[in-house]
Amino acid sequence: MSSTKENNTALTEWHPIRQFLCYPGHDFALIVLNQPIQDDALFRNLWSRAKTRVAADGGANRIYDLNRKPPLEGEHIPSFASNFVNLDTIIGDLDSLSDESKNFFASKSKDCTIIHDPDQYSTDFTKAVRFVRKEFPCNDIVCMGGLGGRVDQGLSQIHHLYLFQTSPTYADGKMFFLSGESLSFLLKAGKHRIYVREPNANAGDCLRMSGEPFAKYVGIIPVKEPSVITTNGLEWDVEDWPTEFGGQMSTSNHVLPETKVVEVETTKDVLFTIALKQAT
Repeated sequence: MSSTKENNTALTEWHPIRQFLCYPGHDFALIVLNQPIQDDALFRNLWSRAKTRVAADGGANRIYDLNRKPPLEGEHIPSFASNFVNLDTIIGDLDSLSDESKNFFASKSKDCTIIHDPDQYSTDFTKAVRFVRKEFPCNDIVCMGGLGGRVDQGLSQIHHLYLFQTSPTYADGKMFFLSGESLSFLLKAGKHRIYVREPNANAGDCLRMSGEPFAKYVGIIPVKEPSVITTNGLEWDVEDWPTEFGGQMSTSNHVLPETKVVEVETTKDVLFTIALKQAT
């Protein structure tokens, strides 16, 4: 197994905080999967900043549920209904889309397009990603509801990270999975700098996102094949460290309190996941 010192590929920089605060040059498309939305405030932030909003089939049901949910006591913001009506697209085989959701968005959102794609050899998630890639080429994608629910669905979602990011330079755009507990994305073979704290970031009117949204827990998972990694900025950094399923893996590592940038060098593609601070 090769050493990271033999890896001469270009450096990739990640600014997930700027992404979710929608800084110039960090536009993204939001895909909502058919998983429970666990963090309403986080979802509201993403919804208001997304360039386009796409529901993968039953994901529209999850948005509809939020439209029926009253604001929390003391919230000085518009109702959920007024915020979550402007869904742009629903796509899939539509076997999970409820009649209530379909009728709601067809009547309340004049610009919502409902696309029936009956292909049984691709998932609704695949159809949503292909749609975004076609209509909004090279845009990054944030998937809300990623890695939740059934184990087979979670593994399928990780599979899609590999499937739709074959370019070593992320030429088609980056993809992020976001749940109420963590953010996950794929590090291609090479060197990466991940900005996990940006204390001077302008959060504007965000309810949930800030310049320091992440908790300390980090995992670097060699899902597809064994890799060799080197890290900097973690409590338990490693150098030229072989990692694979059935062998050693870096899970439940910690971002150091003073760390603003986590550096990872990897000989093969690996999944990077970092915990979110929980809402108080």
